Amino acid sequence: MEKTYALPKAERLRSLGAVRRLFDEGTAGFVYPFRYMVITEQSTQPSVEVLFSVPKRNHKRANKRNLLRRRMKEAYRLNKSLLAAEDRGVVIDLALIYSSKELLPYKSINNAISRILREVAAHN
Repeated sequence: MEKTYALPKAERLRSLGAVRRLFDEGTAGFVYPFRYMVITEQSTQPSVEVLFSVPKRNHKRANKRNLLRRRMKEAYRLNKSLLAAEDRGVVIDLALIYSSKELLPYKSINNAISRILREVAAHN
């Protein structure tokens, strides 16, 4: 099977109900500089949906929030094959919340996201 590096709209967690359920029932973890929430369940239609968040409280300027969000999306896009929900037959909802007040370089963000994805895959 060929690796796909796209991040289509179908892989973004957009449903308000799904977001509420994730934050109410999901399990949390922390890998600097991210706090993450994840919820998994068995399904006949496996999928992964992800939410990216950079709080305005920590980064007041929109251009910095957008920069961090772009770096998060790129790191996730290149490392999402670590989850491989299709192989496990599960639905994974994941929220990545950037919780540092510092503007970290892409390399640090990439390392943290790949570590998070490995942890999530190991718990399924």
